[in-house]
Amino acid sequence: MSSPGSAQESAPASRRSKITPERAQELYTAVLDLLRESGYDSLTMEGVAARTRCGKSTLYRQWGSKPELVVAALHATSRTLLSTIDTGSLRGDLYAVAATFDDTDRDTALMHALTHAALQSPELLCALRETLIAPSIAAIDTMVKRAIERGEIAADNPAAPYVAAQLLGIMRARPLLPGRYAGEGFLVRFIECAVLPALGLPAPPPGP
Repeated sequence: MSSPGSAQESAPASRRSKITPERAQELYTAVLDLLRESGYDSLTMEGVAARTRCGKSTLYRQWGSKPELVVAALHATSRTLLSTIDTGSLRGDLYAVAATFDDTDRDTALMHALTHAALQSPELLCALRETLIAPSIAAIDTMVKRAIERGEIAADNPAAPYVAAQLLGIMRARPLLPGRYAGEGFLVRFIECAVLPALGLPAPPPGP
């Protein structure tokens, strides 16, 4: 049975209205903000229209459905900040990762908002992996590879393949424990107490 508005959702691409890149970015920002605030299930095209003062029919003509709009927003706002990190040492790189994620708690909140919904939607799951998860894993794996090439850690160190999983996993789990996101201070302590020892790298001496 077709759902209400299905005719709008199946509108052909030729009827789509023209939206400037700047206006599209405003819409994408609103979509992600609403996801962080109330989750995927509560996100509606009506809510996006109200937040952005955009006609609901315009949203349907341009993107067709809520999943399509969310996927477009994820692709348009994907981050590649970690790929620019190269301090010359793995310890320095991981500290820089911690500092970066301290500034991107909004991305962590977004991942939490989308995780459950993504498990029900292959399209959404694929977009989440491509735009938020895979780039972060690839960047951290590259840091570890550089460390092996520099001789900082052994190529056969069994912990080396799991650095990305450790960091991304703790950020995912942290809010479930004390109800706070994993900011820079927590991540630095985690790196020093859990990640570096597993890699055979000594943690720096405690400060005064």
